[in-house]
Amino acid sequence: MKSEYDVIVVGGGPAGSITAKLAAEGGVSVCILEKDRDIGYPVRCGEAVGDSGIRKFVEPKQNWIAATIKGFSMTSPDGTRIKGEFATDTGYILHRRIFDYDLSILAAQKGAEVYTRAYVDGLIIEDNMVKGVTLQYLGKRREIQSKIVIGADGVESRIGRWAGIRTQIKMKDMESGLQYTLSNIDIDQDRIDFFIGSNYAPGGYLWIFPKGENTANVGLGTSGAHSKNKSAQQLLNEFVNKEFPDAAKLTTVCGGIPCAPPIKKPIANGVMLVGDAAHHVNPVTGGGITSGMTAGSIAGQVAADSIRKNDVSEIQLTAYPEWVHKEFGKNYERVYKIKEAISKLNDDDLNSIAKKVEQIPREKRTLAKIFSTSLFKKPTLILDALKVFAGF
Repeated sequence: MKSEYDVIVVGGGPAGSITAKLAAEGGVSVCILEKDRDIGYPVRCGEAVGDSGIRKFVEPKQNWIAATIKGFSMTSPDGTRIKGEFATDTGYILHRRIFDYDLSILAAQKGAEVYTRAYVDGLIIEDNMVKGVTLQYLGKRREIQSKIVIGADGVESRIGRWAGIRTQIKMKDMESGLQYTLSNIDIDQDRIDFFIGSNYAPGGYLWIFPKGENTANVGLGTSGAHSKNKSAQQLLNEFVNKEFPDAAKLTTVCGGIPCAPPIKKPIANGVMLVGDAAHHVNPVTGGGITSGMTAGSIAGQVAADSIRKNDVSEIQLTAYPEWVHKEFGKNYERVYKIKEAISKLNDDDLNSIAKKVEQIPREKRTLAKIFSTSLFKKPTLILDALKVFAGF
């Protein structure tokens, strides 16, 4: 570990590794500092991703993929189950430990240095400019100087707070997420299942994502505004005990899921935020793997370009959020409006929607159709839904 790098990336998830890879390709020196012992551990994610999203950056490897997904089902509060197919894209449930680890290798192959058990505990700030980090590494306290620090350190981003970036999320936009990996369960291995309604996950949804060999990720996210009535753990335990009484629980993961629009200004002098740290998460689904990678690719390029220009000021770094807005930020603002409308639907509304979708021929039950039907009380948002889900 050197005492100075052009770019320090804090966090070794997909967003962090892609950021480091693109920055290194831009000819600058980069290191990744990961606080945990291994890249890819612990997994705090449902692990679902689309094929087209991954292929923007890497060719999918077979050992990354636990299950290939071709369709979905959605169950309403009264038990009505509707099935549909993905029209143009194939989905995967990943082995995130392997996937994340391999992405860090790709970054390393481009010249980025990777350090685990490197716990960043502060920023070096001089003249209102972030110029590095302080950290604990191998039992010693160290300082590393840099031109840019990039926080890929998750929804609880300390890098953002220390830099004075507004990262707060309203309670209604923060979901409490809990997930078990269960084995000894009988489910369709090529389909993801969603359950909606107050009996499953008020203000959110419950999911079953298959992982092969009678195994699946079973979890839920419930809005913080509803968690006071019944916790995510209580809700998930009730579902699992009822639906999978003989299941073996292999892992348990939990955490906050930011379902807010992307932070408008995830930058400051000498610092940028990517991925969950910048709220680069789909507000409806809570998925953030490919959007985090997209933001990381942009951040890495902007960082390298800014260093070459010898200007890492907030004004120069504004190119990053502007680019993100064009790539997916504007779309996620539409998604957030859709989420707000759907969150106001009660169980009777959801049951009625399910009955209407049941009447649509199965081969035409796309996500766009379902969300358009869900927005019947907000017709001005139907066009947004069609734009968001175009191609599905």
